Amino acid sequence: MNCILYDGPERGSLLPFTFTRPVCDVRIGILTIREKWEHRLKTAVSCHTEEYLSEKFPLQLEKDNIFVNGGVLPDAQLFKAVEGLGDQQALRQGDELIAYRSGHVLDADSIAGMETVEYSTEYIRIRNTWDIFSLNGKALEADFELLTRGRKSAAISKTNGLINPERIFLEEGAKVEFSILNATEGPIYIGKEAEVMEGCNIRGGFALGEQGVVKMGAKIYGPTTAGPYCKLGGEISNSVLFGYSSKGHDGYLGNSVLGEWCNIGADSNTSNLKNNYAMVKLWNYNTERFQQTGLQFCGLMMGDHSKSAIDTMFNTGTVVGVSTNIFSAGFPRNFVPSFSWGGASGFTTYQTQKAFETAKVVMARRNMEFSDMEARILQAVFEQTRKYRKDES
Repeated sequence: MNCILYDGPERGSLLPFTFTRPVCDVRIGILTIREKWEHRLKTAVSCHTEEYLSEKFPLQLEKDNIFVNGGVLPDAQLFKAVEGLGDQQALRQGDELIAYRSGHVLDADSIAGMETVEYSTEYIRIRNTWDIFSLNGKALEADFELLTRGRKSAAISKTNGLINPERIFLEEGAKVEFSILNATEGPIYIGKEAEVMEGCNIRGGFALGEQGVVKMGAKIYGPTTAGPYCKLGGEISNSVLFGYSSKGHDGYLGNSVLGEWCNIGADSNTSNLKNNYAMVKLWNYNTERFQQTGLQFCGLMMGDHSKSAIDTMFNTGTVVGVSTNIFSAGFPRNFVPSFSWGGASGFTTYQTQKAFETAKVVMARRNMEFSDMEARILQAVFEQTRKYRKDES
């Protein structure tokens, strides 16, 4: 079966994260959505995404394909239903399309004419940015079971205090010393060559990706995920960092999502609860206005390659775009457009030449290249978001 994960109607509601990746490359739980499908299929899958992203994320089309909404997380029952689709059949739950089988990429009208197979069982699907952290606990539990079933954890040092050790799993080369790991509320997964330094308090669910680091004295409340090469410090609660991002110092990050190559400066804090305890609104790129989340707790949504200086203070429900640089005293506004430079006193445009120079240096620190292809993607984002920057409007 050739599986293709396509960007559905949710893509716009998942910006700024989907400015730089297909929906299926969002990380939730331990793995990205693409990795979850690949693990079950035991083969690579491709995606159908925006044209400017397709050079990095190409479509692999065959004579027989099953197209799956990229925001759908597979479980055993859903996977079986998708596998069982016949040619020109579509799997739906009510009005929502989950998957269809065809030799071609089809438009909505063509899919509407297909034979419908109704799927009635509950499943996980991300539709909005805040789903990434609010559904992270369920996804983490499922990924932990998927990755550790029938396997034995690497040895855990006796210097640690463990609660529910059977729900704690270390991959090869992982190091944890003189820390407290409590897996009562959710599993704890420490990836290959990752390290939890001395004096950390971790309450699951928690996942730390390959070569990630939790620095000394950190306090982490689940369900929290940090992808590969992330650095964590201070206090973190119910947050997701996609990968290669750092929140490595004191300060609080809660009910938040950071993309890749982000950095939160020392002693920076996010507010995740309004003073009047009201429900939180977030900027929505589809409607170009603030949208009700239905959540009382919601912190920071930060796109790839964005940075904040020391002592930055983020209001409840702040959305920061791609390649921003935030500094100066006070609270920046709740929506900071991509390629913005400044803070509470105002923003100017962060020109691509300077942004790309920083990206090259940052990625080189992880022995990765900021390629011309990456530059073309960010240039496309710069153009798409120009209208939001006041000094360019």
